[in-house]
Amino acid sequence: MGEPKTAAFAAGCFWGVESAFMKIGGVVETEVGYMGGHTENPTYDDVCGGDTGHAETVRIKYDPEKVSYARLLEEFWAMHDPTTPNRQGPDFGNQYRSVIFYYTPEQKGLAEESKKKMNAQKFGGKITTQILEAGEFYRAEEYHQKYCQKHKGIFCGIDLPLAGKGK
Repeated sequence: MGEPKTAAFAAGCFWGVESAFMKIGGVVETEVGYMGGHTENPTYDDVCGGDTGHAETVRIKYDPEKVSYARLLEEFWAMHDPTTPNRQGPDFGNQYRSVIFYYTPEQKGLAEESKKKMNAQKFGGKITTQILEAGEFYRAEEYHQKYCQKHKGIFCGIDLPLAGKGK
């Protein structure tokens, strides 16, 4: 295995987003939490109140020898509607906004390039996804971690059309 790298994405309710990323070969670890806000150590209730500025986020460790960051970006675009500001499905509020949090200049460049490409090819210039430098990640409460796996009867609603395909 190569040296794991870190990526972080917000695409609606973090339960389904985490479950979707866990299906991708090369993703070696996931955790859900809050990023992009101004409140230190927010709780789920704080974030749901809408005043912290945080987005429900999935932080990923991945093996770049098995899955590329570009591939993670493809899956990110496929798993949600990036044209609905502050909303995914029945969930609404700024905590459900679409964000790519980058850790390196290379990730930032790839994210910007993929957003431009997706806007031109699929979304007609309507993407509202933010591309922000990764800041402090606040891990969500334990009952949120791997939620869909712990509660098998819960429908998390994200299907990855590309999962299982190469880098």
